[in-house]
Amino acid sequence: MAHGDPHDDFIRDSRVTAKPSRAPWVLLVLALIAGAGASMFLLARLDRARTEAMAATTQVADATARLGEERSTRAELNQRLEKMEADKADLLALKNQLSLQVQSKEEEIAKLQGTYQELEQKLQAEIKKGDIRLSQSGGRIKVDLVDKILFDVGDASITTRGEEVLSRVGAILAGVQDKKIQVSGHTDDSPISDKLKEKYPTNWNLAAARAINVVRYLEEKARVPGRSLVAAAYGPWEPISSNRNPSGRARNRRIEIVLTPALAPVPTDAEKAAAAAGAKPVEKAPAKNKGQ
Repeated sequence: MAHGDPHDDFIRDSRVTAKPSRAPWVLLVLALIAGAGASMFLLARLDRARTEAMAATTQVADATARLGEERSTRAELNQRLEKMEADKADLLALKNQLSLQVQSKEEEIAKLQGTYQELEQKLQAEIKKGDIRLSQSGGRIKVDLVDKILFDVGDASITTRGEEVLSRVGAILAGVQDKKIQVSGHTDDSPISDKLKEKYPTNWNLAAARAINVVRYLEEKARVPGRSLVAAAYGPWEPISSNRNPSGRARNRRIEIVLTPALAPVPTDAEKAAAAAGAKPVEKAPAKNKGQ
């Protein structure tokens, strides 16, 4: 039997007896494990990044909401501030208005007191005799003149003495600009005598004629502005004393000159100054003229 080449036999024997190598599989497994680990790491990183992004989004949303609230609060505070500033301006205007009203009232009182003192000084002789009574109350001045110093008995014509008295009164009244001057005729309750009935049928007629004549004298002779004068007749219906005795009836026969606040008074010095400065004018409530 022929034998082959020994080298070929060795090679054949090596193929039969050699075992396959595990290194590639180990490397593959390790590669797979490493890849899985890397993937898990990346997934973890991605998940954490997502969580952080969601948290950041939430924080941004919260911050945006807080910013909106702060803006709303700021807008509300600005509105309140504007309202407070407006209220402050209104209060300041009201304060100025009240100050002007107080100043106006003080000026009015001062003028009224000055008029009263002038009348008191110029009529002191008649006041001392009791022929004239002077009173002041509630922004009004009343000059009460008994009929005998102005008229003869049963007559409405002003006597010489009456003209002299009215001239002194009129000289003061002519300077009064913010008052209505009402001249009222009053009588006692004694009936008009038959001798006078043709001229003055009733006490109303006599009282009215006397009041009108005094008004005419004050306007025409004493230069008291006619727009300030009012004539009224009360006849026997407003007595200030008893008609049961001569002295009482004498007191009831009178002319009353009453100074009352005008419905549309001439502006005071304070109001004129306010108007010149562009301030809001002081409004005055209309005065009620009660006639007495």
